[in-house]
Amino acid sequence: MAELEVKGGKKGTPRIDLTPMVDLGFLLITFFMFTTTMSKPKAMEIQMPYKDDKLKDEDKNKIKNDEALTLLLSKDHRIYYYNGIGDDPTNPPKVEVTYFKDKDGIRDVLIQKKKTVQSLISQGVLGAKDKVIVLIKPDDNSTTGDLIDILDEMTINAIPVYAVVDITPVDKDFIKATEAVNPQ
Repeated sequence: MAELEVKGGKKGTPRIDLTPMVDLGFLLITFFMFTTTMSKPKAMEIQMPYKDDKLKDEDKNKIKNDEALTLLLSKDHRIYYYNGIGDDPTNPPKVEVTYFKDKDGIRDVLIQKKKTVQSLISQGVLGAKDKVIVLIKPDDNSTTGDLIDILDEMTINAIPVYAVVDITPVDKDFIKATEAVNPQ
């Protein structure tokens, strides 16, 4: 409370005791700390494949070459890509190289693949339920940042189905052959 000090009959200046105000401040801080909610960590949802040992190979879902795009992450932020899954060694796919850049980068490749799949669906080559499937295969010398960047590209471009899988020796040979033809 404010109190007046009077000395010698003169009016004194009021003096305010702020000690209870400190208590009030701590009470308010404590109240707000207990009533606020902390931001919850956001995690990426991962759908793991169902494993059934009794399932025959012909009964499993197989990726069609027309809907698949394979990305090979390599050194120096290079992305080698080809259409299809590249499972026929007698008929190797045409492997091309791109980077994470604004023009003619991986985003343009993904957009073009989505357009191609939509065109094949409208022509009746693919079914109505078919969609773009991207296989991401990071090489041993690719960086974690590249993997994160390519997963961000999947989200940005609304790619419905993608998988991070191990790179095969055949894919490594594709990279070496492409580097021999087109060194960068």
